[in-house]
Amino acid sequence: MKTEARPYVGAALERVEGVEKVTGLARYAYENFPDDLAYAVPVQATVARGTVLAADVDAVVRLPGVIAAIWHGNAPRLAPADNAELAVLQSDRVAYRGQYVAVVVAETLQCAQEAARLLRIDYDAEPHDVELRADHPEMYRPDRVNAGYPADTELGDPDAALAAAPVLVDATYRTPAEHNNPMEPHATVAVWSGDGLTLHDSTQGVSALRETIAPLFGMPPDNVRVISPHVGGGFGSKGAALPPVVLAALAAKHTGRPVKLAVTRQQMFAVTGYRTPTIQRVRLGADTDGRLTVIVHEAFEQSSRLREFAEQTTTPTRVMYAAPDRRTAHRLVRLDVPTPAWMRAPGEAPGMFALESAMDELAVACGIDPVELRIRNEPAAEPESGLPFSSRDLVGCLREGARRFGWADRDPTPAARTRGRMLVGTGVAASMYPVYRRPSRASARCEPDGRFSVRIAAADIGTGARTILTQVAADALRVTPDRVRVEVGDTALPAASLAGGSAGTASWGTAVVRACEALLEELDLRGGDVPAEGLEATADTAEEVGEQPEYARHAFGAQFAEVGVDLDTGETRVLRLLGVFAAGRIVNPVTARSQFVGGMTMGMSMALLEESVMDREFGDYLNHDLAQYHVPTAMDLPDVQAYWIEEDDPHLNPLGAKGIGEIGIVGTAAAVANAVHHATGVRVRDLPIRLDKLVR
Repeated sequence: MKTEARPYVGAALERVEGVEKVTGLARYAYENFPDDLAYAVPVQATVARGTVLAADVDAVVRLPGVIAAIWHGNAPRLAPADNAELAVLQSDRVAYRGQYVAVVVAETLQCAQEAARLLRIDYDAEPHDVELRADHPEMYRPDRVNAGYPADTELGDPDAALAAAPVLVDATYRTPAEHNNPMEPHATVAVWSGDGLTLHDSTQGVSALRETIAPLFGMPPDNVRVISPHVGGGFGSKGAALPPVVLAALAAKHTGRPVKLAVTRQQMFAVTGYRTPTIQRVRLGADTDGRLTVIVHEAFEQSSRLREFAEQTTTPTRVMYAAPDRRTAHRLVRLDVPTPAWMRAPGEAPGMFALESAMDELAVACGIDPVELRIRNEPAAEPESGLPFSSRDLVGCLREGARRFGWADRDPTPAARTRGRMLVGTGVAASMYPVYRRPSRASARCEPDGRFSVRIAAADIGTGARTILTQVAADALRVTPDRVRVEVGDTALPAASLAGGSAGTASWGTAVVRACEALLEELDLRGGDVPAEGLEATADTAEEVGEQPEYARHAFGAQFAEVGVDLDTGETRVLRLLGVFAAGRIVNPVTARSQFVGGMTMGMSMALLEESVMDREFGDYLNHDLAQYHVPTAMDLPDVQAYWIEEDDPHLNPLGAKGIGEIGIVGTAAAVANAVHHATGVRVRDLPIRLDKLVR
C-alpha cells in the first residue's frame, strides 16, 4: 500500500466540491424539503424594552393555512441556559427591539408571512438605553473577555512613563457596530422523530451546535443530529447557537411537523449577532528616536441585558510592540440592544485599527518613516507574557511589502500629491492574529479497491476546507488526492471544533493526519492487506493539543494602501491594497489567496463603508438591508494583491500552518485611514471614513 510521498500540501489543488457548487448539486440548509414540511415566520418585538402583555394568537390560528401561533404563553418549555438569548419565547420580557416574541407556523411561506404580519402583540413599553458612551454610569470591568483573556493587564508604571515621555500620542478612536451579512442568511430545517431531533442548519460548527441544543430540549447530545454539508459564509455569525435555530426546533416540537425557518436579511440585523461598537483611547509614549517607552490602550464596548459578551479589543496590543511600561483595559456596559457576537477577527480588527492608527500618528510626531517605526519597536519575545515566539516575521512582511508596494519613493508630506482632481496618499499598518488549535476527532478508512475516506465533522463555510483536508490526507496516506474522499458537516461523523478563530485547518488537519497515520500503522501490521469489509482507524487530538509546549503563537502581516480623495466632494476610493503575510506553511495557494484577498476587502469595507446606525429613539438599527448597509463591489477595489513569506515553524501542528481566515482584515482599515491622512492631512479617527468627515 505504500507509495512514494507526494507534496500535495502546498499545491494549488482545485476545489474538490467545485463542480457541485457551480451545477447546483451542493445542498444548503434551506434546500431540504422533508415530507409534511411547514414554514415558520418569526414575529419581532417593536419596543426596545418592556413586557409582552398579550398576543392575539387565537385570531391568527383561524386564518386559512395557519397551523400554529406560538408565544411565551403557549410555547414548549426549555431547560434553563447559561445564554439567556437562547431562552426563546420563555418569558414576557423584551430585552431589545427585534427580539423574537412569537412565531407563526403555516402550510406555506406566504401564509406564515401574512399571519405574522397580522398577529397583534400588546406591550407595556419602558424607557430604553441604547447609546454606548465611555462615561456611561453603568460601565464596568468584566472578569474576562472573549476567548478567555484577562480583561486588564499592566506592567511597570505606565502613568509615570506617560508623564515623562518626550513624545506623546493621546487619541480616541471609534468603530461603529457592524453586521456580518454572509451571502447565505441563517436558515434551519428542524425535524423531530420520536425523541430525536435532526437539524439541517447553516452553521460553522455542527458539533458545538448539537452540544448546545440538546440540553435546551432535555436530551442527550446523541439524540440530536446536525447536518450542514455546505455553508454560504458566516464571518463568525454562524459560530454559535442563536435564537433562530432554537425557534425552529421549538416550532417543530410544538406542531409535530418538520419546520423550515429562514432569517431574512432585515431580521439578521437583530438576531444573528454583530460586532460591538467601540470607543478606544490609545496613549503612546516614545523617545525622540521613536522607541516606545509606554503603551496604554483602553476600550469601551457594549453588550445586551441578556448576556455578557466582551470583545477582546485591546489584546493585540499585548503582542505587537516592545515597551517596558504598559496597560490594556476593557470596560463594558449592558444596554437594551441585541447581544454582540463574533465577527471576523473579533477584537483584533477594531483593536488594531486604533493601535495602528496611533502608531502612524507617532511616526508623524517623531518624523520617522512608519515602516521604520514599527521595525524599531520589534520585541524579542511576547511583550507581556515573556514567552518566546514560535515564529515571528513581521519585519520581513514590512520590508517585503514596502519593496513590492514601492514605499521607498514615498514623500511623507501630507496633502502634497494630486492625480487629476484627486489627492493621493499611501499608508501602512501591521496585522496579527493568534494561532489556535482545538481538540478534534477524525477517522480514516481504506477500502479493498485502494480508495480512502476521511470523516470529520468539520465545517466548510466556503473557505475550501474539503479541498485542504483532501490534500492533508493524501500526503499523510501517501496517495494521490483522487483516491481520497473527505466527508464533513455532520454530527454523525467524528466530533470536530467549529470553523472559527482561524483554527480550522490546524485543528482538523492535526486530527486527519493522526487518523491517517493510525490507519497506515494498521495496514503495516497486516502487511498491506485490506479485509473485505475495509479497515478503519480513528484519532482524538485532545491530549496532544492539551500538552503542546508554551509558545507565543501568532501570524503576522503588513498592509499597504493607496487611496485617492476627490478634491471637490471628499469621496475616497482605494486605488491599491497590498498585503504580505507570515502565516506558517500555506497549504493551498489558491484558497489562501482567496482568504487573504477576502479579508483585505472586508477591511477596506470596514474603513470606508460599513456602519450600523442606531436609532436612539426607537432602539433599532436604521439601516438593515444591503441597500442601506453598504459593502464593496469589485469596482470599489480594483487592485488587491496578497503575498506571503514561507515560515518553517515546528511548534504549531503537523502541517506547520497558521490560520489565515482573519488576519487579512486586521490592519487593513488602519492602512486605509493612514493613507487618507497622507492624502489629505486630515486624521479621521472614527470609522467609516465618510466624505462629510473629510469636507468638515
